Amino acid sequence: MTDFAALKKKVDELAVRVWDVGAIEARVKQLTEKGIPRKKLDPQEMKAKKEEILDRVQLRAEEYNFIFKNCAQGTALALMEEFGLGNIEIIKALTPFPGIGGTGEICGGITGSLITFGLYFGSDDRMDYEAMNKTISISQKFMAYFEDAVGHLYCSDIIETVILGRALNPGDSEEAMMTFAGEKGFEKCGLPPGLGCRLAAGFIIDSMK
Repeated sequence: MTDFAALKKKVDELAVRVWDVGAIEARVKQLTEKGIPRKKLDPQEMKAKKEEILDRVQLRAEEYNFIFKNCAQGTALALMEEFGLGNIEIIKALTPFPGIGGTGEICGGITGSLITFGLYFGSDDRMDYEAMNKTISISQKFMAYFEDAVGHLYCSDIIETVILGRALNPGDSEEAMMTFAGEKGFEKCGLPPGLGCRLAAGFIIDSMK
């Protein structure tokens, strides 16, 4: 059951947060120039530190979304950095994915997470149907959890009921984008990437053996 009061409280907190822009940009620059470091993940340690990891990945997604003005990129980078996956070319490829090309459809907090599931659960063997089916199954479960947590799957619905409280698609026009920015839409829109990352990271950690 979606707790819209709690979501509104979080949105209000994001709207007035003081962002450490210099530190966030420096972290992004390092990841861009040096690449995303590979990691040897210790399942026991990851499970023991699960809440700490979830808090960190949620915060990173909020920060990257604010800097990029792109929920799909912010979500994916936070998860890829945490688990040592992929490369910056993948983040570049996610450029048109907020609301699926700015149409107001599937939220980037979902698409950025699904990209990461593909990297983590997918197989290098294109004929590994078992891995493909497992990845799709986990993705469907994740999307159901996301919808329960945020209330919707579509960007336009999330903006209308959670972020701004009215209908506005920033992808419609330059004027709409300026209005969205003026109402602190980019700050507030850290909510879906943050929650999406938290859920996705939880699924990854819980799958570890």
